[in-house]
Amino acid sequence: MCGIFAAYLNKPEAGYKTFEGLKKLEYRGYDSWGVALLQDDQTISVSKEIGTIGDSTLDLVGSVAIGHTRWATHGGVTKQNAHPHLSCDKKFAVIHNGIIDNYLELKSELLARGHVFESGTDTEVFAHLLEEKTFWDSFAVLDGYNAIVALDAQNGTIYAAKTGSPLVVGIGKDNTYYLASDPAALTEYTCTVCFVEDMQGVQISDNGFTLFDLSTHTPVAYSLSTLEVSDVQTTRNGYEHFLDKEINEQPEVIRLIAETSSDQIQQLTRAISRSYGTYFVACGTAYNAALAGAYLFSKIAKRHINITQASEFSYLSGFIRKESLVVALTQSGETIDVIEALKAAHNKGATIASLVNVQGSTVDRLSAVCVHLLAGPEKAVLATKSYIAKLTVLLLTAYALSENITQGQELLHTVSSEVTRLLSIEMRNQLQKIAQKIAQSPSIFLIGRGSSYADAIEGALKIKEVSYIHAEGFAGGELKHGSIALIEEKTPVIVFAPPDETYRAIISNAMEVKARGAYVIGVSNKPLEVFDEYIHVADVGVASPIANIIPIQQLAYFLALERGCDPDKPRNLAKSVTVR
Repeated sequence: MCGIFAAYLNKPEAGYKTFEGLKKLEYRGYDSWGVALLQDDQTISVSKEIGTIGDSTLDLVGSVAIGHTRWATHGGVTKQNAHPHLSCDKKFAVIHNGIIDNYLELKSELLARGHVFESGTDTEVFAHLLEEKTFWDSFAVLDGYNAIVALDAQNGTIYAAKTGSPLVVGIGKDNTYYLASDPAALTEYTCTVCFVEDMQGVQISDNGFTLFDLSTHTPVAYSLSTLEVSDVQTTRNGYEHFLDKEINEQPEVIRLIAETSSDQIQQLTRAISRSYGTYFVACGTAYNAALAGAYLFSKIAKRHINITQASEFSYLSGFIRKESLVVALTQSGETIDVIEALKAAHNKGATIASLVNVQGSTVDRLSAVCVHLLAGPEKAVLATKSYIAKLTVLLLTAYALSENITQGQELLHTVSSEVTRLLSIEMRNQLQKIAQKIAQSPSIFLIGRGSSYADAIEGALKIKEVSYIHAEGFAGGELKHGSIALIEEKTPVIVFAPPDETYRAIISNAMEVKARGAYVIGVSNKPLEVFDEYIHVADVGVASPIANIIPIQQLAYFLALERGCDPDKPRNLAKSVTVR
């Protein structure tokens, strides 16, 4: 959600590299973009547009630049509201991720002192504050979670600071520096980085890079990290869309975790065993993985897990104590609701653990125990392989708790082979034909029981995210408690029916919707008369949530294509949600 990129170079390529850096942040989701460039006469030129960057080209010759991709929060999607924003005297340019909670009070005070605003954003107040205060003093009066970068034309300096929203400094050769909200945007230019922590600030000038403690305004020592990333993982590698590529990478993700993650999983297992109450916190797709995990832990390890949406955690945190273990599930490691939940748990003395895909992210650094998901960069906004990675880790952890991790590893190799079959050209052709039949449906419903309930709500999320069709997932037994009233003639209903303890009950639910005219799509290991369409998924036992979701991910992709939607960058969505 929103993207920051800046370059401080000793050669006139900063504008171009900033522009290219913004393109690497497109996957995060945005609706406008802009670049500010320091000119030789100590003025700032600003170029900004609404919409996507696409194949845009700009003449951006200069050695210092800051750029931004905006996901609108305060103020509509207009060119005036796009970042960067300038101060009245045009001496400062500002870009910003987050929300300034007290911007209305600050704006009122600035207007009373004669400042003129040109946008409806909260961000612009900071540009005007810089005319009256230092960068550090201006940042100190802000409320909320923010990452702000400013370009000072008077001395050619870049300033930055953060509370909550991510920020990383890239350190190149020959006194060259970069700033980004995601380390993945830096790897083309440097793999040597410094992660900026909350309440820290950055100053980049001819004197180099300095990290500051915002509470004291004094320089602090910093440590450097090295990024590792494969070029193959950040390109489409022959696929038309990143989403399709990432769906097809899932068998290897399953195998990699099964073969290499046992040490980290054993650490998590020991933390769970020592805890007095284990709590999973997550958002969106990660929450659906946590739900599936709760069923897996109950079935395999005979252990109860509490799951909470991270945005609701603070309202339920009264039960957290120092003996508690709070486990965050997150792809980016930068989702603000998850970070806030972990900080609330930490303040109560709880141990923090996580399943996270991005090493070095805020959640990674907050965690005493961390299992890295090993899914590699996920460029499509929709989470697919990171979801499968979470399910894989949770299944192995449940087996580790039952002291039989080897059995879990063997099962995952079987699952990986089945997922490979589910990605075959024959399966793609079948799912594409189903997508053609249901693409114009006003609604699609998905039902499952037990761990398949998690597949139902995750499948619904995938369909509505990427195709914009209204989709809902239900526990099969809940459908008749109201929502069955929505079933009409030819309403598509996807039924997850693995051969487990839920089978007879979910088939009864399928019969109920069929009797009311539903077009029933069965996901099961054997065909039945009640199914109008049958998607064959082999019996993989307790690992069924992993296998069963694969066809629905592909169906969602084909629905997007049928409806002319962009599978990689759905409207209004962002990869990393950094505002509350």
